[in-house]
Amino acid sequence: MTSHVSLTGQVAVVTGAGSGIGRASALLLARHGARVHAADLNGASAEAVAAEIDKTGGAAVPHTLDVSDPGALEALAEWVFAAERHVDVLHNNAGIGHAANIEATTIADWQRVIGVNLLGVAYGIQAFVPRMLRQGRPASVINTASMAGIVPTAKMAPYCASKYGVVGLSEALNAELSGRGIHVSAICPGIIDTPIIATGIMRGDVAAIQGKASDFYARRGASPDEVAEAVLRTIAKHRLIVPVPRRQVTIPYLLHRLSPQLTQPLARGFERIVSRG
Repeated sequence: MTSHVSLTGQVAVVTGAGSGIGRASALLLARHGARVHAADLNGASAEAVAAEIDKTGGAAVPHTLDVSDPGALEALAEWVFAAERHVDVLHNNAGIGHAANIEATTIADWQRVIGVNLLGVAYGIQAFVPRMLRQGRPASVINTASMAGIVPTAKMAPYCASKYGVVGLSEALNAELSGRGIHVSAICPGIIDTPIIATGIMRGDVAAIQGKASDFYARRGASPDEVAEAVLRTIAKHRLIVPVPRRQVTIPYLLHRLSPQLTQPLARGFERIVSRG
């Protein structure tokens, strides 16, 4: 349970806050007392989330942000620190979906997926963490990775590469920073009911089942609120790699840790499972 967690007086920055996991995280952090800076590529969505927080008695500021632009993240960090003087929670959450046969995947796909999902996290860290180290108070950095960052999936090579990268940089940075008061964690969601499939880049064989996959995520996916609760628990009690929901992710994750070869059939079969519903 996370009902006892108080973030009163704390400042949180959430990227990709306009929908899905980011929206759920922003709303929950605000409910627990944080002043939230809600950033999203879709400025109208960020404004809607901030307005929702304000209506329920919380405090939020919307920002329009493209995380693939390092200058934009630097400008956001400068603005937030000038206004707030500190940031206690940085949730690097913005991301995009991608699935395709490798022969249907383009160089532009690789650049976009890595640019948003991996470099977007890196740019957020570079913009905020040096300032957080100077603020004289502990902080949490939560990076949204994926089950696909700890267990592979066929026809998702760019996406897996980006999310494995998020897990790796989170582990390395936590080793570097936890002794200095900043704890870094990687949240690894499984199948979550968000727009990531409907709005993702799908090519080749996978494009033909995009509608079925979107329906599968809507019917079988866990609520984004469950991921937000995991974010809150991780802030309260630091954990390094956080599979969520455990009922989906833990067994494949443990199998992969035991032997990567054991999860190859699962990696090959995911498309079939989704298409059958």
